[in-house]
Amino acid sequence: MVAAAPNTTPVYFDCDTGVDDSLALAYLLRTDDVSIVGIGTVSGNVAAADAATNTLRLLALAGETNVPVAVGAHHPLTGSFGGGVPHVHGGNGIGNVDLPPSAREPISTTAAGLLIELSKEFAGSLDIIAVGPLTNLALALREDPLLVDRVRSVTVMGGAARVPGNISAVAEANIGADPEAAEQVINAGWDVTLVPLDVTLEDKFLEGDRQSLLHSGDPFISALGRILDFYFDFHVPIYGHRASALHDALAAAIATGGIEATNCPAVPITVDTSNGPGRGQTICDLRGQRFGPLDEPGSRTRVVLSTSGPFAPRLLRRLGVGTYTS
Repeated sequence: MVAAAPNTTPVYFDCDTGVDDSLALAYLLRTDDVSIVGIGTVSGNVAAADAATNTLRLLALAGETNVPVAVGAHHPLTGSFGGGVPHVHGGNGIGNVDLPPSAREPISTTAAGLLIELSKEFAGSLDIIAVGPLTNLALALREDPLLVDRVRSVTVMGGAARVPGNISAVAEANIGADPEAAEQVINAGWDVTLVPLDVTLEDKFLEGDRQSLLHSGDPFISALGRILDFYFDFHVPIYGHRASALHDALAAAIATGGIEATNCPAVPITVDTSNGPGRGQTICDLRGQRFGPLDEPGSRTRVVLSTSGPFAPRLLRRLGVGTYTS
């Protein structure tokens, strides 16, 4: 295990490392008061094993050689992995960019096992940031139900509260990939914050921002700029110009205090696990929010509806680059 640096928050990062996961990883690595003490991968943007390869290569490029990376679930709790989304993230998940190989391999422990071990080592202080399907977390809960008592908080990039989904009329990709796991994790009895499409699609990274990364003198940061190129192309029909959403990085920033969730009420959240057209929907009970944020008594699930953004300038500063001018 890797030790957390003094005066930092230990974080377990669960991901399906594609393009936006890469930005989230970079954000966490460059956050001084955070220590990533373990990373688990899950099938989503790419297969779990490929996500681990991407993660290890990114860590190596960033000069991080001690963070353990564990391969997690290949298939969701029910059904099977659908093969990823190469039209969104590229064939390899990181925009078809060929990063140098890492000298390290994933550890032998599963992602669920790693999470359980870390929760014991950092009992009461471990934060989970999950930016892919929630299968690993659900498997860990099945293996050790007391996990909920040892984890301080869970932040999930996923869902859609008041806006359409992105893989169906109502379902967001991470939740829709494994609705059964999402339902179990979100309502396990720990403190969960859902960062949905309502906010992640509104915070954009523009071409000038990407150029700022490309022109960085840091090989890790400039690689992120190259990785984003394919992702920008995918978003043209969505935004009408080259840009991208900041899904996972925004969730990482909210989890670590880098940006404030200005409207984040505690409300009941249910995940539709039926086999009908609503499968994968995150049903957030917002009936009490008509006249402003109001926490529902007893609810331990929060949904982020607005932030103190814009986030892109803060992300650039955290990654050590300014605004690029040609």
